[in-house]
Amino acid sequence: MDVKLPNFDAKSKKTAQKLLKPNKRPSKKQMREAVKTLIAYAGDDPTREGVIDSPKRVAKAYSELFAGYEQDPKQVLSKTFQDISDYNDIVLLRDIAFYSHCEHHLVPFFGKVHIAYLPNEGIVGLSKLARLVEIFARRLQTQENLTAQIIEALNTYLEPRGAAIMVEAEHMCMSMRGVRAPGATTLTQKFTGVFAEEKSERERFFALVNGAR
Repeated sequence: MDVKLPNFDAKSKKTAQKLLKPNKRPSKKQMREAVKTLIAYAGDDPTREGVIDSPKRVAKAYSELFAGYEQDPKQVLSKTFQDISDYNDIVLLRDIAFYSHCEHHLVPFFGKVHIAYLPNEGIVGLSKLARLVEIFARRLQTQENLTAQIIEALNTYLEPRGAAIMVEAEHMCMSMRGVRAPGATTLTQKFTGVFAEEKSERERFFALVNGAR
């Protein structure tokens, strides 16, 4: 059966490229002063012994927690392997742990990502799929946007016959504040190509994700 490939048009590539452009950042001194302000706004004394070095620690932590702005998904997915003995069935990596931050409240949300694709011309190293998740998770995000960005990059730079993603996460902005519902899990998913066109492929994806571990 002939398979219609997804339309990887110029708009998709432009969207992916836009994600790579970081905004001009304030200086470390400005960052530290901002943290002092937040400590004072919380009701504490920024000069108190326990928090006096917190601005430097937070600045260092932010460099790690939001490292995704400096990373390029194109580079991660640029190397593929062609010698795969004509393998063209599903490749799935499940239970990829991630930690991100809600762009609305700047508090964490975390969980697991499951990614699958049907190879077109070669495969990518499995660790690269986990790195792809890291790139977009280590930015200010919504879960919906995170889901879409990961599969958008996979489609743009790997061009599979189809791709599927499911993200399950708990949001601290909902667990520790507001409605205060710890343990509630949010699920998001997106399908392209064969996975979007054929129900049987989606069902196979769900069966593999939920299968015995």
